[in-house]
Amino acid sequence: MWETLRNAWKIPDLRKKLLYTLFMLMVFRLLSYVPTPGVDLESVRQMTAGNSLFDFINMMTGSRMEDFTIMAMGIQPYINSSIIMQLLTVAIPKLEALQKEGEEGRKKIAQITRYVTVGLGFVQAIALSMGLGASATSTWYSYTTIGICLAAGTALAMWIGERINENGIGNGISLLIFAGIIARLSSAMIGQGVNLFVGNVTFISVLILLAITVLMICGVVLVDLGERRIPVQYAKRVVGRKMYGGQSTHIPLKVNASGVLPLIFASAILNFPSTIFSFMPDSAGAKWVTDYFGPASVQYLTVFALLILGFTFFYSSITFNPIEISKNIQQNGGMIPGIRQGKPTSDHISRITKRITLFGAFFLALLAVIPTSIYNTLGVHLPLAASSLLIAVSVAIETTRQLESQMTMRHYKGFLK
Repeated sequence: MWETLRNAWKIPDLRKKLLYTLFMLMVFRLLSYVPTPGVDLESVRQMTAGNSLFDFINMMTGSRMEDFTIMAMGIQPYINSSIIMQLLTVAIPKLEALQKEGEEGRKKIAQITRYVTVGLGFVQAIALSMGLGASATSTWYSYTTIGICLAAGTALAMWIGERINENGIGNGISLLIFAGIIARLSSAMIGQGVNLFVGNVTFISVLILLAITVLMICGVVLVDLGERRIPVQYAKRVVGRKMYGGQSTHIPLKVNASGVLPLIFASAILNFPSTIFSFMPDSAGAKWVTDYFGPASVQYLTVFALLILGFTFFYSSITFNPIEISKNIQQNGGMIPGIRQGKPTSDHISRITKRITLFGAFFLALLAVIPTSIYNTLGVHLPLAASSLLIAVSVAIETTRQLESQMTMRHYKGFLK
């Protein structure tokens, strides 16, 4: 990765894109410290202290929810809107037809997603500020002002991400999350250093922690780069005076095609009960959650792993259609060696997909329970949670791939000239 960055820095066009990307990320981080007007910070900090859901939001947005800045929600509403639109594309035929129209259809869906993001961000900001008692005056005008400011922050974060997509390197939205994760990583490492200095943790525990972190990163890299290739052979066919086909290719199936979404869905669902009961600390439900369903309990980890398995298969089922792939192969005169066209092909692809998805689901579940297991055993926190680690490594790999592809493209352009 460092070699790729050094080589890219030597190319003027890529150097401009890298500087532009770094500048926009710096602007995003600076905006994370701009306060929201009319906010009672003491009330917000009391409500968010020790709340697992707000820790999850902080991880996703890269912000500090207890400071309630204009970037308190970050790009979380955009992520929610994108997921909603992706699910609706499967359920609503008109959106599915737009997706199949090519570039123009995708532009229309992206435009709808922007409008949904702003509306959802405003509603979420109002609900969040009222739930936390964030307004210093508790008037409708104050809540509306806070909602507009937070929704504007979300819209600005979305705009920054899109500008990075157009003029920079990498996926802008992913890089914004990556910047937030790295910012939180530095504070976590400083905290571990302080704990080691004052004697709260031992030097051996820190070494074990670093070794496990490196092993987790290596595992994420291997799984993220891993894929199963299904060979496809296309027959020769004559159209007019030209001959087409007669080539061998493959269908790449990623080991972890669902990415970090199962972790996000499972974390959001499991954090929901504790968040609800945190507003009713003296209720019987809150006591039961605290005693029997805490984040470090075996019950919590078991349900967490099962939810990850379920969401992994659910996401795979709505995003990957073996029947449609089989039809496309057959219409283009192709076939999988040793497998008949039609239903046997779709069954073969579906069988392979289920096996790969099962492996990816078990990997995500194992990755998710390791940090808590380490804390229960050694009493130290990993610097990154499973979802943060998966996002950070995946974004780094994808950005490196884009840099390498652009360097290769410029190499061939120079050769042709």
